[in-house]
Amino acid sequence: MKFRLRPGSVARAEDLFTACVRECAAYVAAGDGDPALVTAVGALVVEHSAHEPSAERAFDALLRTGQLALDAGEIRLARRIADSAVALRSRSKGAWRLRGGALEADGRESEAVEAYERYQSLAAGGTDDVARRVAVLRAKHAALLAADGVAPGARLRERPREEVRAVLTEEMERRLASHGAADPGTRVLAEAFGTYSRLAVDGAMADPLLGGATPLGVGDLRGQVEGRTVCVVANGEAVAESGLGGEIDGYDVVVRVDSFRPHAPGTGERADVHAVSHRSGGPGWRRSVTTRLVFGEKPSEWRAAVRERLVPGAQRWVGDRTLARPLRDPALIGEARWAADASTAFTVARLLDFLDVSERVDLVGFGLPGQLREEERQWVQAHARRTDGLRIVLR
Repeated sequence: MKFRLRPGSVARAEDLFTACVRECAAYVAAGDGDPALVTAVGALVVEHSAHEPSAERAFDALLRTGQLALDAGEIRLARRIADSAVALRSRSKGAWRLRGGALEADGRESEAVEAYERYQSLAAGGTDDVARRVAVLRAKHAALLAADGVAPGARLRERPREEVRAVLTEEMERRLASHGAADPGTRVLAEAFGTYSRLAVDGAMADPLLGGATPLGVGDLRGQVEGRTVCVVANGEAVAESGLGGEIDGYDVVVRVDSFRPHAPGTGERADVHAVSHRSGGPGWRRSVTTRLVFGEKPSEWRAAVRERLVPGAQRWVGDRTLARPLRDPALIGEARWAADASTAFTVARLLDFLDVSERVDLVGFGLPGQLREEERQWVQAHARRTDGLRIVLR
């Protein structure tokens, strides 16, 4: 609901403010309201009905009430207050910021961007958190725009926010079944799905969360391994004693797993990518690599591992939420038959096979007992081109 006041319409402003205060009071009268919000409404009523009212104090009380309504999840009331505040004072920074938050919470993200940008123009740039919110909303819109380009019938940008992820998942599954993972349109859709899903859950990840590293999505990882030879190296004494170190270091990309320990003659020394389970401890987290992929089935597991175990400066790139559970994620491989706690080695090998862009993918040491689960070993054997000693040529 939008309100516009004619210049100098003091009576209209008074009526608008009174109507908004009455609606807030009705919220309190309904009972079982949020305690902090109820207290704020009481303060607003007091300011509005004071014997010697202060327009400034009353307006500040209105904004506080609106913010607490937003915090309490009372979105309709927050929007009512925000619309009234903007109508009453069209140059109030607080009013436009409140309106942006209320519109975003209501799923009206394009309108929220407009409100946030109005706040930024009034506040000479505004604050970092608002700038981050605008960037997130624009990135989500761009992801849906890309997805609609591949699947126009889904009309994703027209749908309520609560429907978008479910429809995206359906479109992703349909596209994989009909066109396959290597299809350019499938890749565009997968990247759009991953970007939208990550931003919808986590927002834009700030640098402190990632130890100063840059978030890496599916498209970024594809770019790192495209057209290159890749070697995934197992841990264990047999590999350390193999004498393959020089050959391993000769690959374009060397992938290590979990708590790896380089041994130059046997395992080689290079570590370009470190794939690690959220359960893994040990020195692997501290070793310097270009890219670190952290796997965790549950968002809480992945988030805790990233926050608590990443060592600042030990990696340039960190896989984001789109790469946290690639085996079972419908936006990527989407094979629910695998265990939720699949081995790290199999997860990264299956991911590389799925991306299907590397010149060669070899697994070293994974044919040995205890490296893979039985069902994982069977999959590798069925898909391998050949086996050469400790080396399995997967692609």
